[in-house]
Amino acid sequence: MLRIHFTPADLARVSVAPRPAPAQELNVALTLACRPDGGVLHGTWRRRALRGLTRAARPLAELVPAGRAPGFLDSTADSLPQALDRLRATPPVVVRGELERVYAPVRTPAPAWIHDLSRGEDAAWRTLAHAQRAAFAALLEPVWEQVRDLHHAEFVRRAVQLAEGGVGAVLAGLVPGARLEGTVWTLPQDAPREVRLDGRGLLLLPTFHGSGGGVLLSDLPALPDRPVVVTYPAGPGLPPRADGATGAEALGRVLGGTRTELLHLLGEQRTTSDLARELRVSAATVSAHTAALRGAGLIATVRAGKAVLHRRTALGGLLLRGGASGYDGDGTS
Repeated sequence: MLRIHFTPADLARVSVAPRPAPAQELNVALTLACRPDGGVLHGTWRRRALRGLTRAARPLAELVPAGRAPGFLDSTADSLPQALDRLRATPPVVVRGELERVYAPVRTPAPAWIHDLSRGEDAAWRTLAHAQRAAFAALLEPVWEQVRDLHHAEFVRRAVQLAEGGVGAVLAGLVPGARLEGTVWTLPQDAPREVRLDGRGLLLLPTFHGSGGGVLLSDLPALPDRPVVVTYPAGPGLPPRADGATGAEALGRVLGGTRTELLHLLGEQRTTSDLARELRVSAATVSAHTAALRGAGLIATVRAGKAVLHRRTALGGLLLRGGASGYDGDGTS
């Protein structure tokens, strides 16, 4: 688990990135494309993504020899040129330290250009910038307008949540398993880690190429003037499609918009009253829709005293993720 410790000043410095960050979205997309456990629903996208990557993007794989990218690649800049400029301005001591960290677990020696990068040579930085531009063109440029639209919708949603429920509501509901207890925010992550903000503040950055409920933490102690960044998955389950169609739209045409929205909301257990309030419909309308979804095996309903509690089933989650993927039914990964 990841535990982030806030000071009172930090709680007042929680914000959501107003625009998507190309470099960080690219980092997440590349990680997803190269994961060996992509699964059936990721298969079509992964194959297309890997076919689209050119030889020029290959150096990026050499920066992640053991599945962990150097922290200096993280950037919240909202344009790729600006992100590359900030990357080049990273203090040499940070670059060297991060490269040593990612290569420490592996036995194979680093390529020559990695050593040049560690020494700050311009040619190595040009190699890195060229690789990032090539990867962005292959993976993100065809869907970037969609990413912008998705990000705007997520930004508005979190802004409303912040205004209505405060910081606690945003943090506790960011991803499944997140909870805020006093001044400690606990998040699901593979390796246990404790992080103290100490007045730096926190920036929440949604990504639309992430999967699962985990988050990525960008925190370089050598750069204390930067806020800690939590990158979290905010999309419907799989990346946007280059043809402009979204699985959510297709699913909505089959189930109807309200039932599709109910499936999204029921990743966490909610009462009929909660759903009626969030959807701005009557409790009777919610009951009719939940009955249909329950009959199809997409949600489960239990009683707790006077309350009726609903939650999405594994089948409902599979349908939601499959609809988001544009899965073509070929059964391969």
